[in-house]
Amino acid sequence: MSSSFGTLFRTTTFGESHGVGVGVVIDGCPANLELTESDIQPQLDRRRPGQSDLTTPRDEADRVTILSGVESGLTLGTPIGLLVHNKDQRPGDYGEMNRVPRPSHADYTYQVKYGHSARSGGGRSSARETIGRVAAGAVAEKLLQLHWDIEIVAWVSSIGDVQTEAVDPARVQRSEVDAHITRCPDPTRAETMAETVREVKEAADSIGGVVSCVCRNVPPGWGEPVFDKLEAKFAQAMLSLPATKGFEIGSGFAGTTMLGSQHNDPFVARDGRLGTSSNHAGGILGGISSGEPILFRTAFKPVATIGKTQQTVDFEGRPVELAAKGRHDPCVVPRAVPIVETMAALVLIDAAMRQQAREFPLPSRG
Repeated sequence: MSSSFGTLFRTTTFGESHGVGVGVVIDGCPANLELTESDIQPQLDRRRPGQSDLTTPRDEADRVTILSGVESGLTLGTPIGLLVHNKDQRPGDYGEMNRVPRPSHADYTYQVKYGHSARSGGGRSSARETIGRVAAGAVAEKLLQLHWDIEIVAWVSSIGDVQTEAVDPARVQRSEVDAHITRCPDPTRAETMAETVREVKEAADSIGGVVSCVCRNVPPGWGEPVFDKLEAKFAQAMLSLPATKGFEIGSGFAGTTMLGSQHNDPFVARDGRLGTSSNHAGGILGGISSGEPILFRTAFKPVATIGKTQQTVDFEGRPVELAAKGRHDPCVVPRAVPIVETMAALVLIDAAMRQQAREFPLPSRG
């Protein structure tokens, strides 16, 4: 299904941007996990709109409610239903979208595919759909931390042409990331990024950037060869997010400029197992985790819906000037940080469960 992700830990999101609410159904979560709304809410709070002058002013508390699958604070092993009500809907802001597809938005392609679409705020193509992903990912992240002590930390590594210079993926913590409204843990660059976004917002325009992410303490051996390689699952997860246009892992495209002798990661003995002296591979070899930190980057384009007047055409092909209404982020990247983290958690928990299934003990033949 196009709204589902995962094999053994499977999530299905539902809802539209300006409908009654948005949410997710999680199928495959083990029983007896201690779980309440307070385990899920922190990541939703980091994702929600209206956090600062750099984000959309849409006023949503994004409070999650557990509908099913949990009793007396413990998961039952049955499907978990999570719901967040929309409180500050303004579908009237999108009236013009009934006749004019917004440039670089999904209005046109959804109309062509389905013959009808939810024009208010983009419907399922809106970033508000990611609430369900974040809620499910928060549950996955708790399992990963509890059973494998896995840490997932994402941060803003660039906005426009302003890039970080002093972030160590081995040590960066969420507290450092959240210390600035840009979610950039490099204090020498964070304020420059903020000023860049403010200038773009003042001009009724938008700007993109890059979110980097590290997954630490992932055991070696996770991931399936060939078509379900671990990096392929990460790429699918990240490129399924709204506004994403690029993904790279380890050395990424920069690795194409290196010689093999420079790019190879020689093995070393470390803590009773093999490790590598460098990590150009980004923690994955042959589609399987190596035990080194998994490091990847996701590129987000400028938000498509902007207030600046644009020359375009309506659905009938007639020329029109469009200055979109509504409340939109001038830069989605700071709010994308928890979304990237929770999608990474969904990839890893599914890989963990698939590996556990592979290790299922067979009876001895005697």
